[in-house]
Amino acid sequence: MQNSTPSVTAASVSISGIGTGGVAIRRLAASDPGFAETLSSVLAFEASEDEAIDRAVAAILADVKQRGDAAVLAYTQQFDRVEAASVGALEIPQSELQAALASLEPARRAALQAAADRVRSYHERQKAECGADGFTYTEADGTVLGQKVTPLDRVGIYVPGGKAAYPSSVLMNAIPAKVAGVAEVIMVVPTPAGVKNALVLAAAAIAGVDRVFTIGGAQAVGALAYGTSTIRAVDKIVGPGNAYVAAAKRRVFGTVGIDMIAGPSEILVLCDGTTDPDWIAMDLFSQAEHDELAQSILVCPDAAYLDRVEASIARLLETMPRRDTIRTSLTNRGAMILVRDMQQACDIANLIAAEHLEISTENPQHWADRIRHAGAMFLGRISSEALGDYCAGPNHVLPTSRTARFSSPLGVYDFQKRSSIIHVSQAGAQSLGRIAVELATGEGLQAHAQSARYRLS
Repeated sequence: MQNSTPSVTAASVSISGIGTGGVAIRRLAASDPGFAETLSSVLAFEASEDEAIDRAVAAILADVKQRGDAAVLAYTQQFDRVEAASVGALEIPQSELQAALASLEPARRAALQAAADRVRSYHERQKAECGADGFTYTEADGTVLGQKVTPLDRVGIYVPGGKAAYPSSVLMNAIPAKVAGVAEVIMVVPTPAGVKNALVLAAAAIAGVDRVFTIGGAQAVGALAYGTSTIRAVDKIVGPGNAYVAAAKRRVFGTVGIDMIAGPSEILVLCDGTTDPDWIAMDLFSQAEHDELAQSILVCPDAAYLDRVEASIARLLETMPRRDTIRTSLTNRGAMILVRDMQQACDIANLIAAEHLEISTENPQHWADRIRHAGAMFLGRISSEALGDYCAGPNHVLPTSRTARFSSPLGVYDFQKRSSIIHVSQAGAQSLGRIAVELATGEGLQAHAQSARYRLS
């Protein structure tokens, strides 16, 4: 597909209050003057790097790096109100993970197992398609070139705790690491006031997590990055967290790898007007309910259909337990965009480069072929984004804030590294050596040139 620029001029904004729900969601038209600038302002999101947070995180990381376990214990007591004699006492044994799994009611356990099986199956196929061990090939002169793929030794996964529990995050972060061949996966999860979530622990058991510590925040990131007398330093840290966790991941990057600094959740729906408007309204809600900064956008060439979705939003909003969060999200960062046709909708989708893209149309593959930038694509009216969050199989850790233009979903490849293989033959040393001598001499690097020259017959 050609990399096309949206053929849009720009749009004025009409804000309309919706029913008794009090939602004011932007209505944009791609044909109106000012659309490009208005859309840019709607999409704009810069993670606030609060100086106070950054200073606090820097101090915590420095303390953990210097004092290790003692600092981790002190911060766990201060922030999570959990007292322990040692960091070892904060580790959850495998027997407790298995007990949590056994405690689940049958339907919940079966759902968790089914989701894990699908996630594992997808990532095993991903590993096979990427080439499990690498490749080599032999040139005519006998020189062997190739690439060796090896898994990381140790990975840390951060799982949020406190206000909400995310067993799906455990599956999505731990399973591809294990499929990649990571020998040890260490999970950290805060347990404010010592309250543990059985579903999170059960997910850790199913995913094959090796060690679990009930610590969180910047101190957990520091312990994983630098290591302590109890927690061995990891090679990479993955998983979402609050502003302190994000700031800590930024600071330890370079000492360890990280997956990404994720922004608020996003959904972009391209619809031709043939889907039940209640379904689309609920799909927009599904991201808006994450938090007030989440973004939900609908793009459609049918103005009357946008009116119907507006009506569905007004009617359904009051039925939602998290309606206040949804209302704020839709009002501040939501949008409904009227376009000329579905081709223009695809052009705008490529500009937005959303985390989640639903193509809710007839013949969705036709339009998917025109998409270049999206974290995950959900094709067809019955492919709701919610299925991808939990159990479809592909990873739900996705690029946000337009980073899908240059980055990819979390996968097996994030837990592997690659080493080049160069085994030069006697004949190859002659031809390659002369090239290297010439170029090294041109760069003024005489030792390089002489090193290659020694091998010439």
